[in-house]
Amino acid sequence: MAEGFTSPTTLIPLDDGSGRLLVADQIGIIYVLTKDGIKAEQPFFDVRSRLTKLIEGFDERGLLGLALHPAFKENRKVYLEYSAPRRDSAPSDWDSTLHVSEFKVSEADPARVEPSSERVLLEIDKPWFNHNAGCLAFGPDGYLYISVGDGGNANDEGRGHSPQGNGQDTTVLLGKILRIDVDKGNPCAFPSDNPFADGKKGRPEIFAYGMRNAWRISFDRGGNHELFAGDVGQTMFEEVDIIVKGGNYGWNIREGFHCFNPKDALHPPENCPKVGALGEPLLDPILEYKNINGQRKDPEARGISVTGGYVYRGKALPQLEGKYVFADWSRNFVLPDGALFVATRPNSPGEKKWTMEPLELVSPKKVGAFIVSFGQDADGELYVLTNGRNLITGSTGKVYKLVPM
Repeated sequence: MAEGFTSPTTLIPLDDGSGRLLVADQIGIIYVLTKDGIKAEQPFFDVRSRLTKLIEGFDERGLLGLALHPAFKENRKVYLEYSAPRRDSAPSDWDSTLHVSEFKVSEADPARVEPSSERVLLEIDKPWFNHNAGCLAFGPDGYLYISVGDGGNANDEGRGHSPQGNGQDTTVLLGKILRIDVDKGNPCAFPSDNPFADGKKGRPEIFAYGMRNAWRISFDRGGNHELFAGDVGQTMFEEVDIIVKGGNYGWNIREGFHCFNPKDALHPPENCPKVGALGEPLLDPILEYKNINGQRKDPEARGISVTGGYVYRGKALPQLEGKYVFADWSRNFVLPDGALFVATRPNSPGEKKWTMEPLELVSPKKVGAFIVSFGQDADGELYVLTNGRNLITGSTGKVYKLVPM
């Protein structure tokens, strides 16, 4: 549908009745696309000067999340999650600081964000360049949900990681799904029913925890409006979760349905705790698949890094109605070999595990790229966001739309 991007991370409808789309590129530019895929000459916003210095190669930092306020037509508020330079109060050997910020569209030019309007809502210090997560989504409750990775490195260990792992440490924001109220407080407020709203056993921003790197979260526009997350695994398993308030999804005690040993990621123990430090149960994912890195000889291994998607609620592809469309970034870290999948909810009320199968494509039969992210338009139709390289340089990024043949 459109090309010439570097590594597109988010696609959302502009929500002005025009059918136009916004595409955020990891390098720091937000573009406006017509419904026919024509890119406007003037960017919607350029935040490159606000980003930490990116690596001219593989990098997980940059402009990662984009969302519009539910009342955007009235208040013109835009929300970004991006990697800013390390703030002065962070440890000197840490990497960068994640910003969750609010901006407003220019009154003089409705197709451009006013650069001076930034209001920083959250600042989250990152010890490493990787595992940022960085997705934003407004829920049906009107609150802003934010995915934050475990801080990076590997196994949830090393510089900037708690002894029990950041995913399990409720006193830090790394390895979490956060929920904030952008309409109250200064600069924001935390809903009174957040699990640790009183701040006694955890940070009041936390909605769910035990996450490694929730690379793309989304709400189902239909059904029960569940929150889905693709949580990238370490070495053995990739998983998809349905996120519930107060849920502990197990990292780094577990990886997928399995026990995890941070000292030896390739050899998981047979037994591990079934509850977290607060006595709460560790919740299972709705599905997992084997990671090629740790299970290279297993023919059932599907890839190396899950990319979360959306439950399909459009009309063009009725065979996908109610199914979760997601992807694996690539079967190979160097060569572009991403794959699309579709997951189906179990029919039995007592069964919680979803089934997954490849999403069959006609043209092209293979994506032939790294699948970075997904998008959804105002009609519920889905888009696949790709990069032809595993780098954040060049212009091999493309936007595809899933359409019937």
